[in-house]
Amino acid sequence: MSVNDNDHRGLLPAGLADLLPPDAAREADAIDIAIKRFAAFGYDRVKPPMVEFEESLLGGPGAALASQTFRLMDPVSQRMMGVRPDMTVQVARIAVTRLKHEPRPLRLSYGGNVIRVRGNALKPERQFAQVGCELLGVDTAEADAEAVLLAVDALRAIGVARLTVDLNLPTLVAAVVSGLKLAAEPVRLLRRALDRKDEAAIAKALVGERGDSRKAADLFIGLLRAAGPADKAIAQLRKLKLPAAAATEASRLAEVVALVAAAEPELPLTLDAVDYRGLEYQTGVSFSVFALEGRQELARGGRYSAGYPEDGVSEPATGFTLYMDAVLAASEPAPLRPRLYLPAGTGWADAAPWQAKGYAVVRAVTAAADIRKEAKRLGCTHALIDAEAVPL
Repeated sequence: MSVNDNDHRGLLPAGLADLLPPDAAREADAIDIAIKRFAAFGYDRVKPPMVEFEESLLGGPGAALASQTFRLMDPVSQRMMGVRPDMTVQVARIAVTRLKHEPRPLRLSYGGNVIRVRGNALKPERQFAQVGCELLGVDTAEADAEAVLLAVDALRAIGVARLTVDLNLPTLVAAVVSGLKLAAEPVRLLRRALDRKDEAAIAKALVGERGDSRKAADLFIGLLRAAGPADKAIAQLRKLKLPAAAATEASRLAEVVALVAAAEPELPLTLDAVDYRGLEYQTGVSFSVFALEGRQELARGGRYSAGYPEDGVSEPATGFTLYMDAVLAASEPAPLRPRLYLPAGTGWADAAPWQAKGYAVVRAVTAAADIRKEAKRLGCTHALIDAEAVPL
């Protein structure tokens, strides 16, 4: 058998990959940093299982990810199970079942891997690490702002210093549509026009509606223009005569922007009042965090209904998830830990003083004729020679 005959065993399905040194250690360290920042703000960690019964995993907000969920039959219970495509719905399940009697607001954090049926053009990976937290049982602007600020805090602690936050209100268009009592077909065309940022198509979509179609079109065009730097977008929203429910939602968004800006005056905030793609299960203020140097999404979060509304068991919640592959790509790697080669015969206890000085020690398990050469072969930066750490 040739050396390469076994290479095919290293092939993995599309969207899956091995995380090798030093990246695996970087990811573990980054997750640990984030979890510690969450704990510093009172978030307690939970650890849900990789798989669970599909009626639990795909209930409530989990229904939005049903098409992305791998399913398998549990040979013990003979019931269908799902492999988690996202951890938020699992944390929500824990909150409304195992922790339902705990005082609210309830603060929970998590970290682990998820897997999805397929990737997309922007994110082809199908398995990736998530780390995040959820603030459950309260529906206030202060809670929304805390989620934004904590995401920024964790990303900075990991090493992504220059950030920007994009805020959304995915329920706003629906609230305006309901207030104006628009019919289904014009709304379908309107949604497409809003997605394309097409003002002419917005007016065309509303032609023929009962009442003053021009006034409705102007209102949606005004919403479309409420995009860009948050302060200017909020000023644009305040000029619009929104239906009562929509005006309340816009006011909540303005309050969140004010709270975040007061806490982080130098943090760039942008706003798109009509964007909702990928945010269909959100029930209020939502946000994404990006690095200023790139446009890959580092975190996403926002308000949702935790639990199972279909069973009458739910509570308000907000939170966010950090996408660790994107976070690591946007952050500067920490300096590699120096590696010290310990020659054969070095006592086990002799490693501790060098480890205390910051070295990772690599103990020889076979004698080497040339200590320096062997240390270099094993990727060491130093070798222990005459009781000294000699640089190589």
